[in-house]
Amino acid sequence: MTDRERSIHEMLKDAPSLNDSCGAVHTGTEGGSLVLGSASSHGIAGGGGGGGNVGVGVSGPFGAPSSLPLRNHSAPTTPMSPSSPPSGNGILSPTDSGSGSIIRTSASKIDSLKNWSISTYKCTRQIMLEKLGKSQRTVDSELEAQIEQLRETQRKYLSILRLTRAFSSHFQHVVVTQHALADSFADLAQKNPELQKEFTCNSETQRNLTKNGELLLNALNFFISSVNTLCNKTIDDTLLTIRQYETARIEFDAYRMDLENTKPELTPSAAALEETQRSYAQHKEQYEKLRSDVAVKMQFLDENRIKVMHKQLILLHNAIAAYFSGNAMALESTLKQFNIKLKSPNAVTGSWLEQ
Repeated sequence: MTDRERSIHEMLKDAPSLNDSCGAVHTGTEGGSLVLGSASSHGIAGGGGGGGNVGVGVSGPFGAPSSLPLRNHSAPTTPMSPSSPPSGNGILSPTDSGSGSIIRTSASKIDSLKNWSISTYKCTRQIMLEKLGKSQRTVDSELEAQIEQLRETQRKYLSILRLTRAFSSHFQHVVVTQHALADSFADLAQKNPELQKEFTCNSETQRNLTKNGELLLNALNFFISSVNTLCNKTIDDTLLTIRQYETARIEFDAYRMDLENTKPELTPSAAALEETQRSYAQHKEQYEKLRSDVAVKMQFLDENRIKVMHKQLILLHNAIAAYFSGNAMALESTLKQFNIKLKSPNAVTGSWLEQ
């Protein structure tokens, strides 16, 4: 029994410390030893009233070098993201700079959305208060009278344009009918020798009417094109600036009301009052600039409108008077006077046999 206890004591001396080898498996290079640790899991029970737990050492061809660090299983580990490599030297990686740029862009978009929401809320509130009569609006009576007159003029010109288009469409059907009638008379003149003279006379009359009708259609189409450009492009461009001016006026009144309702003694900070005054000054400057632009554009538009309509009304009068009076020479000279391209009479009045 004494020899057995002595061998157990020698094994305990040769075994590593339990604190260093508990739960660890050491692997190494050739010539070392493999130690399986956990004294609590591998024990030898001694007999004769003595016993203990000892580690079991297994020698092998591979051993653990002394320079291999041990891993502490009890310490928590932090997983590393493959997209963000460590920068121990304090230098930012391209991923870090890209993330910063994205953050700045997102912050800028959020600020823009915030400013737009605040401005929209204030303008909507201002419109509702004006409709309810609880807020005063900035009024430029002279300019607003000119704007209302311009809109009324556009409505009347659009009515003239619609009626002229209807007249041109109906008259075109008349010209087409006259052309078909002339062809029918010419065909009957060939098939009825006894009435050839009468059919030929009527065919020539319808051809002349068709020729003059085509000239009048050219004049009508030129009038329609010019008035359409004036109403739907020139006047619309000025009305677009007027709409921008009206929007700026609403924004100016909204920020003006905010400044009037801001009391210095109730303002939490001087920065907020300064920001309100800055916004008011900015919108006031924009409002005055657009008001000046509208006044200048309306002045130029009025001069251009008078010049264009003077020319077009003379054209329409001379063309219609010459056509219905039967003065073909005056009708052709009128179109040449206004540089209107004339169609070839043969291309219009030629029969289907000639084509």
